Amino acid sequence: MKLTTRSGLHQNLGEYLRGKRVTAGFTQAEIANKLGYSSPQFISNFERGLCSPPLKNLKSLVKLYKINTDELIRLIIDEQKQVLSSALGNRSKRN
Repeated sequence: MKLTTRSGLHQNLGEYLRGKRVTAGFTQAEIANKLGYSSPQFISNFERGLCSPPLKNLKSLVKLYKINTDELIRLIIDEQKQVLSSALGNRSKRN
């Protein structure tokens, strides 16, 4: 999927985190509770790409979902690179 906006980054990150949550066997409500939120709406918002989780929450999600940090960092950097390239008019292919 080619990204041209910042929301594209949020969407891919959200889809990735949703997949990891489901694989780990958690519901949105359980994760919201573990992060100190009274409603699963916050989890739903970043899983749908409306926003990105704050870094402190991302760190908690890495532990809860047993995410490989290198994989997550690579996803975020690759997607941000596409967003920046598009914004700056660079039409080169992804490396």
